[in-house]
Amino acid sequence: MESTPGQPRFDLAAYMSGSIAGIMKKAYTSVLSNPREARFAYRMQRLFKKSEKRRAEIKEKEGIDVPPFLISSISTTCNLHCKGCYARSNGIAREDGQAGKATLSPEQWQQVFTEAAGMGINFSLLAGGEPMMRRDILEAVSKVEDMIFPIFTNGTLIGHIWMDFFKEHLNMVPVISIEGTALGTDDRRGQGVFRRAMHAMDLLQEAKLFFGTSITVTTENYRLVTSPDFIQSLTGKGCKIIFYVEYVPTEAGTEHLAFGDEQVAEMEQLLEQRRGAFPDVIFLSFPGDEKELGGCLASGRGFFHIGPDGSAEPCPFSPFSDANVTQVGLRGALQSPLFRKIRDARALGWDHTGGCTLFEHREEIEQMLSI
Repeated sequence: MESTPGQPRFDLAAYMSGSIAGIMKKAYTSVLSNPREARFAYRMQRLFKKSEKRRAEIKEKEGIDVPPFLISSISTTCNLHCKGCYARSNGIAREDGQAGKATLSPEQWQQVFTEAAGMGINFSLLAGGEPMMRRDILEAVSKVEDMIFPIFTNGTLIGHIWMDFFKEHLNMVPVISIEGTALGTDDRRGQGVFRRAMHAMDLLQEAKLFFGTSITVTTENYRLVTSPDFIQSLTGKGCKIIFYVEYVPTEAGTEHLAFGDEQVAEMEQLLEQRRGAFPDVIFLSFPGDEKELGGCLASGRGFFHIGPDGSAEPCPFSPFSDANVTQVGLRGALQSPLFRKIRDARALGWDHTGGCTLFEHREEIEQMLSI
């Protein structure tokens, strides 16, 4: 798209909205054999069009750019202890016997997401810790029917007892995290985790529910987990959406696992090929897809992270905050001094070259809090 002097290269809001509309259109076609899910997806397609207009109205009347989605860490506990866990390194998930961050009540989370839906935000990724350990919160937020909640879970707690819940609340979408094969998954997450994750997928497929998977991609596994055979193994389980999350080195000695420019470029090519070869599967890459959107989307440009205590943070990989959504609401969080500084800094030259931009600039962000 050609740009004019003083204007951006493209309309970010339109691009993001179009991407979300495309996801729901693909989700709709993928569940046509399940009438109840098809009706739900169709209703959400129509809702997203209204939400796009709502975000535009807030921009015009209040001057606030409202992101189309959020990432929310609702749990400070986990039943696993994975190598290189972001939540533990950032202090979200506590070690056994240690005090962790405070956690909002189910009613507070419901209020946060009700406000979000009213502003035209229709997605919030639910993370932790392990979000499946907080059924009380999941039950509360499932009542916010104008939002879809992908639940990023290790899958080990999903059993028959959860099937009725997911059938009743189609806006709650399990996204089961694996590392690729049984060897890679069990090495990072613990013996037997891969088998239990596959069992969860079998149950969801048997129940004819829409679900996905999340895979941490490293320099060692990215070719395997993007191979046609591997993707076919997931689609055979009924998986309809695949999130590829680039590894961010939170532990010393693991830097070699993070992508460099060469892997970023190759990953882009691989995903372009797979999207053409598997039209019924939704492929999302984080932060890889940000490059197509003009750079880092954190700090409210495309999303922001809500910590378990309500702290508004730029991104899960950048756990800094100067505002809490329970005190200032989502509107106040989007206008926080820290978020404004980060958005301005990005505009002034924090180019997206692959990997997590905010993690690369974490020392500068920390300095912003003291200014």
